[in-house]
Amino acid sequence: MNHIPKVIKHLIVVNVIMFLATRINPGRMYDLFAMHFPFSPLFRWWQVLTHMFMHGGIMHILFNMYALWAFGTPLIYHLGRKRFLWFYFLSGLGALALFTGVEYYHFHQYLKAIEQSGVPAKLVMEILRSPDPESAIQSMPSLLYNQTFLTYIAKIFQIYNSPMLGASGAIYGVLVGFAFFYPRAKLMLIFLPYPLEARYFIPLLILLDIFFGFTNVLHLPIAHFAHVGGALTGLILMWIWRNKQDDYYFIS
Repeated sequence: MNHIPKVIKHLIVVNVIMFLATRINPGRMYDLFAMHFPFSPLFRWWQVLTHMFMHGGIMHILFNMYALWAFGTPLIYHLGRKRFLWFYFLSGLGALALFTGVEYYHFHQYLKAIEQSGVPAKLVMEILRSPDPESAIQSMPSLLYNQTFLTYIAKIFQIYNSPMLGASGAIYGVLVGFAFFYPRAKLMLIFLPYPLEARYFIPLLILLDIFFGFTNVLHLPIAHFAHVGGALTGLILMWIWRNKQDDYYFIS
C-alpha cells in the first residue's frame, strides 16, 4: 500500500477496522454506528459520521474501497489532501441529508394516510416504540381490519427500523469529482460492459439511481437517494471550487 496516498490509506484502514469489528459483534456495532431514523431510540448524533465507515457485507466494502482508491487517488492529485477530505465528508453528509429527507417525507405521508383511516398518529408512534410492536397490534383487533393501516404500517416499520450505512454516498461525490477532472476517461462495470467516457458514465449511474429510487423495481436494500445526494453535493462543490479558479486544473 506504499503507493496509495496516505489519506486514502487511512480511510481504507478505518473502514476495514470497523468492518472487522462488525463481523465480531454485528448487532452492537450496527445499533451504535449505523445511521438510524431520527425518531428511533437507537439514533445517536455521532451516527451522522460513523455510518460512512459501516458496511453490510464483504462485497459492499470491497466495491466501495476499490472505488475510493481508484477514483480518489487521482482526485487527491488535483484537490490536495485537506480539500479532498472536506470533499469526501461533505459528499457523505449531503448523501445522508437527501436520503433522510426522502425517508422523513415518506414517513409522514404514510403516517398521514393512517391518520385519515382513523388511527391517531400518537397511537402509531406508541406502537413503533413498543418492545413488541406485533403484539401491540394484535392486542387491538380494530387495527387488524383497517386495510390502510396494515398497508402503511409495514412501510413505516421499514423506515423506522432500517439503518443506513456505507461509504457509497461519499464515493458518488468522488466519482463526480473524477468526472470533472477526467471527463474522457473510459469506464465500465460488469453489468454495463461497454466502456463509456466518465462524462457520460457517471451521469448514467446517477440517472439509474434516480430511476430505481423512485420505482424500487429492484426491491433491494440500496439507498439510491444517498447516492444521488452524494453526487449532487460533489457536483455543487466542484462548481463552487472551479469558479474560484484555484491553482488546480481540469483535464478535457
